[in-house]
Amino acid sequence: MTNPFAEILDLLALVPGGDEEAVDAVRQRDRQLTKPAGSLGRLEDMVEWLARWQGKAMPTLADPMVVIFAGNHGVTDQGVSAYPREVTAQMVRNFTDGGAAISQICAQHEVNLRVFELALELPTGDITQVAAMDDKMCAATIAYGMEAIAGKPDALAIGEMGIGNTTIAAAIYAALYGGTGADWVGRGTGVDSAGLARKADAVDRALARHAAELSSPLAILARLGGREIAAMLGALVAARHQKIPVVIDGFVATAAAAIAHAVNPEAIDHCLFGHVSAESAHAKVLEKMGVMPVLDLGMRLGEGTGAALALVLAKTALHLHTNMATFASAGVSDRS
Repeated sequence: MTNPFAEILDLLALVPGGDEEAVDAVRQRDRQLTKPAGSLGRLEDMVEWLARWQGKAMPTLADPMVVIFAGNHGVTDQGVSAYPREVTAQMVRNFTDGGAAISQICAQHEVNLRVFELALELPTGDITQVAAMDDKMCAATIAYGMEAIAGKPDALAIGEMGIGNTTIAAAIYAALYGGTGADWVGRGTGVDSAGLARKADAVDRALARHAAELSSPLAILARLGGREIAAMLGALVAARHQKIPVVIDGFVATAAAAIAHAVNPEAIDHCLFGHVSAESAHAKVLEKMGVMPVLDLGMRLGEGTGAALALVLAKTALHLHTNMATFASAGVSDRS
């Protein structure tokens, strides 16, 4: 029988490397700018990140994009969210109408915003009872997510919308890294203590229900995941192969990166992690993957907001690198 995941496994295994010559060119220019070496800290690293993964000695951010994938989840039948799943479609309309936080961030900072609805009328299976998706559906959704880069933006920030998806992300982390539901769930959209207990119980039941089938990262994604997480995985993999650097959002978006990392740790080298969420387990996931977030603002909104703000910082870093005077052009004495 053909493995539905064969193509995605090949793409994850054979990821192209970065362009170190482009990074060297950035460092050479940086040494000429009117500032002490290293004085802009991680802003300098951001320019190198752009150069490495765009393959450009002078990176660009003329066409950055935030993409939001929206999906619904059968696990909401277990009382794991403070909101009904109808809110997913309502928030999608709010994104496109310009009323959401992410809409306003993108409008203010001239970042393109695209929203992909993923069969909102057909929630994934309730993971406490059945698989979220079969392998074929999961693979097709990953492939659909790859289409997000069709316009080839020069940087991609990925986010999500999906009532119940913090429970789904927690289940993925528990399957990847071990532990119980209580180790990974948080309050998400603001559940009370009883709701938090229901989330932990739902994760534990899902892990027990699917224990025999959680044999690989992509199997974990299919049994426990969501369409938006599968699509985000597709987007970040396609971006790697098309020389597009990626910024990952918070607790849920990181689940897509965690799946990729579990298949091949090098597969997320082109990803910048925009922020660490107020969901307490997010910091633990980032530590497991050995990555450092850009921002720590106590945010837990999702919808790409933390990734978009990190992208704004990257735009600022690139503007400085491109437009600052050099010691020679400013007539400033360089180091002796």
